[in-house]
Amino acid sequence: MTVFDDPDAAAADYLFGQMNEAETLAFEDVLARDAALAALVRRWRGVLGELDLTAPELPADDALWQRIVAATAAAPQPRPAPARAAPRGWLAGLWDSLPVWRGVGAAGALASALLAVASVTLLQRPASDVRLVAVLVADGATTPGALVEIGSDGRARLLPLAEIPVPEGRALEVWTLPDPTTGPVSIGLIDRARQTGLAVGDLPPPTAGQLFEITLEPATGSPTGRPTGPIIYKGLTTEAL
Repeated sequence: MTVFDDPDAAAADYLFGQMNEAETLAFEDVLARDAALAALVRRWRGVLGELDLTAPELPADDALWQRIVAATAAAPQPRPAPARAAPRGWLAGLWDSLPVWRGVGAAGALASALLAVASVTLLQRPASDVRLVAVLVADGATTPGALVEIGSDGRARLLPLAEIPVPEGRALEVWTLPDPTTGPVSIGLIDRARQTGLAVGDLPPPTAGQLFEITLEPATGSPTGRPTGPIIYKGLTTEAL
């Protein structure tokens, strides 16, 4: 019988390398004799196998490190210890889109961020249906707060990953920037953080590198047709395939 309070979460933590050495040894001891726990691990591997941190380590290639230096605009640093190979599929796009993760310095925070994203998207929508993804992050934050998905059918949706306090008389407005020369365009207004479709049908098809952001506005929306309130989250799209 599984002895963990939440064996499903424990299986996910194990695969993401979130356990310390003692916890890992204890987990593997139970895993070797608990068929139910082994089944949970197999299920999580099937869903999140490309992010399995128990896989063998592989060195990152030179191109990846060059992108790291360029994206962070930092002075060249000694090459770190070998890192894990970037996952494939649309999550590879998130991993390679390093500006998205600027400020997400801790490996544990990054794993938690990816787990949050994967748990929302991979279990709800086939990866082949997602064409572009934008991970929206607050300035200085260590985990994403929302996700924008652009489907192969052109439809877009917002997937909040965290609660967003909304004062009375205010609302969250979602924006995108299809053309920097014309400015941002409102594509959604919601009274609280919730999954919702975004009105991109009348705009040019979104492309990689397109900005999406959420601002705090009056309950009826921005009075100017442009963002007027503070930016809550923002991020750029990356290719999903």
